[in-house]
Amino acid sequence: MPRLEGIANLGDIIALDRGLEAHWLTELSEDGTAVRYTLGDLMSQANAIGRGLIGRGLAPGDRVGLLAGNSARFLIAYFGIMRAGLCAVPINFKVPARTVAHILTDADVRLTLTDGEHAALLPDDHTRFDIDRDADWNALSDPGPPDIADVAPEAFANILYTSGSTGLPKGVPLTHGGYLYSLKAILAAVPEPWQARALVAAPLYHMNGLFFSKMVLAGGIEQVLMRKFSARGYLEAIEVERCTYLTAIPTMMALAMRERDLIARLDFSSVDSITIGSSPVTVDLMKEIQAVFPHAHIAISYGTTESGPTAFRPHPDGRPTPWPALGVASDRAEIKLVGGTDEEGTLWVRSPVVMPGYLNMPEKTAERLNDGWYDTGDVMRRDADGFYYFVDRADDMFVCGGENVHPGDVEAMLLTHPDISEAAVVPVPDAIKGQLPAAFIVPRPGSGPTAEAIKDHALKNGPAYQHPRFIEFVDALPWQGTNKVDRKVLKERARAFSRDIEAKDMEQAG
Repeated sequence: MPRLEGIANLGDIIALDRGLEAHWLTELSEDGTAVRYTLGDLMSQANAIGRGLIGRGLAPGDRVGLLAGNSARFLIAYFGIMRAGLCAVPINFKVPARTVAHILTDADVRLTLTDGEHAALLPDDHTRFDIDRDADWNALSDPGPPDIADVAPEAFANILYTSGSTGLPKGVPLTHGGYLYSLKAILAAVPEPWQARALVAAPLYHMNGLFFSKMVLAGGIEQVLMRKFSARGYLEAIEVERCTYLTAIPTMMALAMRERDLIARLDFSSVDSITIGSSPVTVDLMKEIQAVFPHAHIAISYGTTESGPTAFRPHPDGRPTPWPALGVASDRAEIKLVGGTDEEGTLWVRSPVVMPGYLNMPEKTAERLNDGWYDTGDVMRRDADGFYYFVDRADDMFVCGGENVHPGDVEAMLLTHPDISEAAVVPVPDAIKGQLPAAFIVPRPGSGPTAEAIKDHALKNGPAYQHPRFIEFVDALPWQGTNKVDRKVLKERARAFSRDIEAKDMEQAG
């Protein structure tokens, strides 16, 4: 078991059992250039960033934004922020500038560490440092001995923002104590992993990439970090860096599986473990992955930003987890199925990992939290052997390429177009992204909007992953007897889009 006992500050999980010269991380650029960092590099630079932030007048508990792509410096700054007793606020750089401004205000962010590619998303008067520029990095750094702040278990380690049905993302504060609890739970089954090399390509503003980076650091596993994901780069990195442990969202793997020429000539024999999460995984995709990595154990992880990854575990008797099951109930969390039967219902989770509540949103907190129980909104099914399977969302949210898409968000944005009277958004199954947004639109009388104009409006006014890939103009939306849009009918109609894609693919293949 890695050294986690006695630690209170999440920034102190930098285990030095292997010595300061041991490799911590290899940073891979898009051109394949590799820059390697030791644990000593991480330790000294994280200390310097933490000291530098305190030296600029920040006090314990103050929030520091992180608006940047993947890099070693992102993670160094992240750990430095927490070591200093400050709270990190990673920000999704795919959202519009107005959403970034909302996050900065909502979280009361004092200053933000950014990079050249994403700095323009920040308001002009907001204090920022470009971590890709050596001059800014050095100006922010204050080299010196470590000064790890004492923090209470309930102190916020970071605040992550997740999509919400209100049109603005919700702030999810996560505590030092909660994170440490989840790390201990996950790492309890990891036996002496010091020779492992883990490939991380998911964005670090996302729970998937960020938690995994903490997990491998605490577990003594070397990390290979891609600055930007590409399917071919991902596959090449596995061979060149001899990665043993892969983590990805289903979209990444689906894209990688299409690179048949690379798969045929690359050596993947080093891979022994693969963890996939953040959105549902099909059995067909699992079979594809297993065929490419025949010696790897493949597991589907489950966890929400609000409740962490500790709800499920492998069967205690060693029974294999059937695809696409998530595991059996964990001994590290309480879970129950609500609002259905004993075998199927909405999953509720209670554990020390669960968030204390949404930031500045007491009403939304009351909707989701009840006596420490978090309502995930995910409908699960339990089989006779105790294995749990994801069924669907209890609400209308769906996942596109690992990103949460709330139809209400997209519909509200579409209705700002002057030619749209009504709009309804539903998911369309997709082999790569999992699900894609489709919009049914009632035009305003006398107007003549085009699908291209609507898509352009959506791309300019919201995250790219939320824009409708398919648009159908209709005279009226179908309604249920409860005066709500009948989304079930629209989902069935939207399947025609998926069938059209399949037909075109078959035609091109023929």
